[in-house]
Amino acid sequence: MSLKLNKLPNRETAKITFTANAELKSALQDYAEIYRQTYGGKESVVDLIPFILDSFISTDHGFKRARKGLTNLRPSSSINQERET
Repeated sequence: MSLKLNKLPNRETAKITFTANAELKSALQDYAEIYRQTYGGKESVVDLIPFILDSFISTDHGFKRARKGLTNLRPSSSINQERET
């Protein structure tokens, strides 16, 4: 059977804890405030961080190129496993 919607990606989440310096903490709080002013919805810094990181990573062309090289070196990578299923 063929569906218009592809198989959904792995949506497993992982909790990652990190320590931010005072300047980064302040910048993230300012970002959350500017986000609130722009979109009218209050979002916590904790809720915004994954989207900020995703946006950064998805626009980093050097990372994308280097990651393709890593994928080619990992014969049992999760990407290859997903394609096989």
